[in-house]
Amino acid sequence: MSTKSTMVTADAALRGRTAAMPVPTHHAVLGTPLQPPFPEGIETAVFAMGCFWGAEKEFWETSGVYSTAVGYSGGFTPNPTYEEVCSGRTGHAEVVLVAYDPSKVRYDDLLAVFWERHDPTQGMRQGNDHGTQYRSAIYTTGDAQLEAAQRSREVFQATLTSVRMGAITSEIRPLGEFYYAEDYHQQYLMKNPNGYCPDHSCGVKFPRG
Repeated sequence: MSTKSTMVTADAALRGRTAAMPVPTHHAVLGTPLQPPFPEGIETAVFAMGCFWGAEKEFWETSGVYSTAVGYSGGFTPNPTYEEVCSGRTGHAEVVLVAYDPSKVRYDDLLAVFWERHDPTQGMRQGNDHGTQYRSAIYTTGDAQLEAAQRSREVFQATLTSVRMGAITSEIRPLGEFYYAEDYHQQYLMKNPNGYCPDHSCGVKFPRG
């Protein structure tokens, strides 16, 4: 197994920096703020589904989503660069921050998008993308999200098992720090319509209702 597919330890991780990554003020597609504070009532969720370019597009196209941003989470290095994350020495996954209006879209609906639009059985990879940065993860922002995410994993595992797919490897745990990715990664597929966007969907629908 390559070192990029083996989780780095905290003491071996890159040191990073104190300065936060400068990012645009507004979403290039939705026109909404990219960073908090968001309007009253807007909640946030964080998902890792492999390459964050396509994952972000999935969520900004979801009705009820107020804003999205790509970044890094789940690791150790403060304010990492993309190159550092790609090295496998930060421990971070590529993630999407989803700001949403719960009166228009439920967290459970976002979980359904998460499960359906990638393959959560792949471990430290998605398709041909290998490394810890491409792992599947749900980072939760409260007890209700944590319980909903764990419950959804059980439901989807039963569905995958019924079609003879493997065990879910997705990491589910409370969100630590979310670090914004560089400007050019934000809403990448709007800026680069023919950019890299493989379909890693496992082809299985999440049971709704």
